[in-house]
Amino acid sequence: MRRFWPLLILALGGLFWWGLQRPDPNALPSVLVGKAAPDFALPLLKPYRAEWGERLELSRWVGSRPILLNFWASWCLPCRDEAPLLERYWRQYRDRLLIVGINVQDSEAQALEFIREYGLSFPSVFDPKGTLAVDYGTYGVPETFVIDARGKVLLRHAGPVSEGTLRDMLQKVGLEAL
Repeated sequence: MRRFWPLLILALGGLFWWGLQRPDPNALPSVLVGKAAPDFALPLLKPYRAEWGERLELSRWVGSRPILLNFWASWCLPCRDEAPLLERYWRQYRDRLLIVGINVQDSEAQALEFIREYGLSFPSVFDPKGTLAVDYGTYGVPETFVIDARGKVLLRHAGPVSEGTLRDMLQKVGLEAL
């Protein structure tokens, strides 16, 4: 019996170490890639209503240009890291790409403060219960989807996007850096 204790301790230690490893959320495939993006019509947050109307409906934009959906929340620290990058790309590509923020599981007041703090001008819709996040099968925030002009989901990226990741994502829909 004494000979098995070292093996048992080694096995348990290995299981413990394995359990501590952080899996890459991008290694988990999205069932939406290659399929039509789920349509939605959600209320726009107040700063965007004058230009975009009361609600943003995805199907209205399918066929006009590629679309980048970014699920975010004001309480999400990585969302704060990527917000200025998304804004910069919106200003650069807004005539050829629609970027839509999907604010999930947040309060409207907190979302509006986040938008003001980062000077976000791309439209963001309000999904306080996270219903659309469930429809898209997100694992958390931030999470970004690229939809081609025909409405098909091309890519999903879990976690904050970097400059290189965003550039690579947009190349998949034919947008080269200006």
